[in-house]
Amino acid sequence: MGSRSKKDIFNSKEFKSLVKRKSFVSWLLSSITLLTYFSFILLVAFFPEVLGVRISDESIITIGIPIGVSIILLAFTLTGIYVLIANRKFDQIERIILKKNNK
Repeated sequence: MGSRSKKDIFNSKEFKSLVKRKSFVSWLLSSITLLTYFSFILLVAFFPEVLGVRISDESIITIGIPIGVSIILLAFTLTGIYVLIANRKFDQIERIILKKNNK
């Protein structure tokens, strides 16, 4: 692919739209992750007694453990969501852009 072809792709409306979509999805999922992490840190800093509450009277597990595990699982889930969107939508749009340019 020559430099002219690259310039045509970079200047195309479809490519700019794809970049905007990728950026939006990335920022949205990153914001959710960061908001969750910082909320947990603030909870630890200002309300540690909340995390120390036991799940039940017989249990030695506190509510903080499932919350921590949930945060980790959320990060994995959000990564999976991005991969799913990228594989289904973004890759399809990239192929269309490349196909238009190769004609």
